[in-house]
Amino acid sequence: MKILNFTFISFVVLGIISCTNGDQKSDAYGNFEANELIVSSEMPGKILQLDVEEGIQLKQGQLVGLVDTVLLQKQKNVIAATIRSIDSKTQSQAPEIEVLTEQRSYLLTEKKRVIKLIEGNAATQKQLDDLESQITVIDKKITATKVKYYELNKGVLSQKSPLYEQLKQLEEQINKSKLINPVDGQILSVYKRTGEVTGAGMPLYKIADMSSLNLKAYITGAQIPHIKLNQKVEVLIDEDEKTNRKLEGEVIWISSKAEFTPKTIQTKEERVSQVYAIKVKVNNDGSLKIGMPGEVRFGK
Repeated sequence: MKILNFTFISFVVLGIISCTNGDQKSDAYGNFEANELIVSSEMPGKILQLDVEEGIQLKQGQLVGLVDTVLLQKQKNVIAATIRSIDSKTQSQAPEIEVLTEQRSYLLTEKKRVIKLIEGNAATQKQLDDLESQITVIDKKITATKVKYYELNKGVLSQKSPLYEQLKQLEEQINKSKLINPVDGQILSVYKRTGEVTGAGMPLYKIADMSSLNLKAYITGAQIPHIKLNQKVEVLIDEDEKTNRKLEGEVIWISSKAEFTPKTIQTKEERVSQVYAIKVKVNNDGSLKIGMPGEVRFGK
C-alpha cells in the first residue's frame, strides 16, 4: 500500500514539473486599446447631411456632413447689401482723374515729339522743359484729387471696415459648418444622425485608427530597468482555448511613475503591489480588437 501511494505521488510531482517546464509564463498582461477620437460639430444647428456608419473607414480631410447654414448665408447677404449702399454714398473721383490722365498722356506724346525735333535741331530745350513742367503739374493735380476725394469719403468708407470683418467671421462659420473628418480611421460609434439638431462641441461620432493597436500592460519595479523605448517584444493573443498566437510588438511608452495594480488585471493578493504601465504597439491584421486581452514576453 505504501509502495502504491509513493508511486502515485511520484507521478503527480513529475506531472507538475512537466507542465511548469512546458508552459512559459509571460512577463506582463493587459488589454488592447486604440487612440480614439471623438469628432464634434463646431457649429450648432440642424444636421443636413452626415454620411457615417459604424464600421466604415474614413480618410483624413474627407467631407462627411453639413450643418444648416441658411441663417448664416442670410446674414452674409444683408451685410453685403449694406456695403453696396455705403459705396453708393461715396463721391467718385473717376471723372476728374480721367480728364487729368488724358492731359498727361497728351503731354507725354508731345514730349516724345519734341525730343525728336531737338535731335534734328527743329525745337529748343525750353520747349522740352515747359512740357516736363506741365507733366509735373498734372501729376500733382492727380495726387491732390485723390487726396481730396479720400478725405471726402473717409467718414463713409470707415463704416465698411467692421462690415468686412463681419463677412470674414460669417465665411469662417460657414466653412466650420462643413463636417470634415480629421483622421484616417474606422468609425466605432455614431451619436448623431442626419436630421437631428446638434450643438457646438456636441459629439457626432467616435473614430480610431485600427491599423495598429496598443497593448497596455503592467510590469513590476524589478522589470522596469530592463525595458526601454522602441524595444521589440513578443505579444501573445488567444488562438483558441489552449494555444496562443505570437505577434511582434514595440514598446512605445513607459509610465514615469508607479501605480497600484488595476483590479481587473491581477489577483487580490497582487493588487496591493505597485506596477508601471507600458504600451506595446502591434500592427493589426484585422484580428485585434479593442479590449482584447494580451500578454507580453520580453525575451532574454
